[in-house]
Amino acid sequence: MSHTLNRQMPIFLSTLIFSSISLVASFHATAQSLQNYPNKPIKLIAPVAAGGGLDNLARKVAERLSKNLGQSIVVENIGGGGGTIAAQTVAKASPDGYTLMIAYVGTHGTNPAVRKLPYDAIKDFTPIGMIGATPNTLIINPDLAVKNLKEFIEYAKKNPAKLSYGSAGPGTLTHLGIEQFKLASNIFMVHIPYRGIGPAFTDLLAGQTQVMLPTLYAAMPYLKSNRVRALAVTGQKRSAADPSIPTFKELGYNGFDGQQWYGVTGPANLPDHVVKKLNVELNKVLAIPEFAEQMANEAMTLIPMSPQQFENYIKEDIARWAKVAKDRNIELE
Repeated sequence: MSHTLNRQMPIFLSTLIFSSISLVASFHATAQSLQNYPNKPIKLIAPVAAGGGLDNLARKVAERLSKNLGQSIVVENIGGGGGTIAAQTVAKASPDGYTLMIAYVGTHGTNPAVRKLPYDAIKDFTPIGMIGATPNTLIINPDLAVKNLKEFIEYAKKNPAKLSYGSAGPGTLTHLGIEQFKLASNIFMVHIPYRGIGPAFTDLLAGQTQVMLPTLYAAMPYLKSNRVRALAVTGQKRSAADPSIPTFKELGYNGFDGQQWYGVTGPANLPDHVVKKLNVELNKVLAIPEFAEQMANEAMTLIPMSPQQFENYIKEDIARWAKVAKDRNIELE
């Protein structure tokens, strides 16, 4: 028996040594690959179907960022579940910097505040940087006999059964934002949820509903043709895209800072130097005058941030909408 063990021992030691060398070699190869990041194409997931504002933004960012990094960035569209499927895909991806996503208020703001999700918007992601935000604007059908926010609130209080508002769906910013306003102004309106902002606009224009809170960018064509009337806009200051619209804050309603924001995230535990490189190059993109002008034409304000600032922003946004959901008793499956 002892002779057999003696013969097997050198084989065991050789196997152990070989395995250790292989592990060390693999570790060094991985470390070297990360140090040379990026050395292969990067996948940028857009959590929507192809077409539309978010997809368009993803492609513009990918084009500019790929030039800065010297590596191609391929946009992959994964729609469904209000961005849940895409977010879950990224959360499960390898934390090597080659799978990123455009996070936005839906995936990392309103949805985490009102739904039970298969991912944690904070723990399962590495924030890389903010891109920017477009404000939301309270608009009404112009047949409604009011000219400003004060008159609208007076009308709503006198006619509690006459007003309804459309949204892009339960739990979206277009829903929670108006619930926040209803609470602050002590008025009542019936919520009519739609499958997207397009159908909601159709019924508003037809007078089937009277009120909406879409992004300013989405509302701009209708504002220019006088088919809707804007009463207020979210954010700290008036939008350069239409400075004639006062902010909620100017009109005496604080806390209406919710905006349709967009940023870049990756899976949790991305290496620090990968995060730093991506953040630096993303912020360089935001500093390009031509890119800034493109975004301004879409009513978006660019908001460069450090990864830590972006993480804080996400946490604050989730807390904002969680409070609204609690105050209005909104909880979705």
